[in-house]
Amino acid sequence: MKLPISFEFFPPKTPEGETKLRSVSQDLSAWHPAFFSVTFGAGGSTQEGSLRTVEWLLQSGFDAAPHLSCVGASEDRLREQIRHYQAIGVKRIVALRGDLPSGYGQMGSFRYASDLVSFIRQTAGDAFHIEVACYPETHPQAKSPQADIDALAIKVKAGANSAITQYFYNSDAYFRLVDDAYAKGVEVPIVPGIMPILSATQLMRFSDACGAEIPRWIRLRLQSFGDDTASIKAFGHDVVTDLCEQLITAGVPGLHFYTMNQSQAVGNILKALSARLT
Repeated sequence: MKLPISFEFFPPKTPEGETKLRSVSQDLSAWHPAFFSVTFGAGGSTQEGSLRTVEWLLQSGFDAAPHLSCVGASEDRLREQIRHYQAIGVKRIVALRGDLPSGYGQMGSFRYASDLVSFIRQTAGDAFHIEVACYPETHPQAKSPQADIDALAIKVKAGANSAITQYFYNSDAYFRLVDDAYAKGVEVPIVPGIMPILSATQLMRFSDACGAEIPRWIRLRLQSFGDDTASIKAFGHDVVTDLCEQLITAGVPGLHFYTMNQSQAVGNILKALSARLT
């Protein structure tokens, strides 16, 4: 049985970005992804671009899974979005709490992602496969690792069908998450999120912001390359390919790639793994 693969995009902000993403989606379609997910900015700040990206992915014959963020959103606005997604043929939603954008004062009608999952089910029944997020190295705002697992369990109880993790480079963190979640009664698939390494500075900035850990040995090796982009990408390819090998060997239910709207690094990793993906 073929291992399910999926890819995440962010909505482009320029015509050039849209043209590039169309090419990237065609390149990655060669791997027959289960779906392409499309991010949704803080407080819905990129909602028009997200909707436009979802619509052309659907029109191109791909399964598109829009991210839906509830913080700062009203029930009426979310109900409108959910019904519109249902009307245009969306079958899967990634339901997230999201973060308030800077200067945005109100939480809106929902406080947690579990509230959004419940609302989607109330609004659309079983029309959507609902993905939620989880964190191998614990959400940076969680009170404790156990509280983070409890939050995942609540989202699943509310109606989530599966979960996608934050990216990580320590496979033991993922395996521990899965063990702890199953011990809590979470039996839905937990799909590892995979971040290719394209730039040392970019990766460190992202990781500092989202709480993902870069193991010390990886950080030091990246720093040692300085501005040698080719060496950074070659090293990153080996690290991420090896991580995927470990995960596939352990029997993960799929792989979800954070593409950064680029296809080459992800494609090279999948080519290296091709014998393991069938």
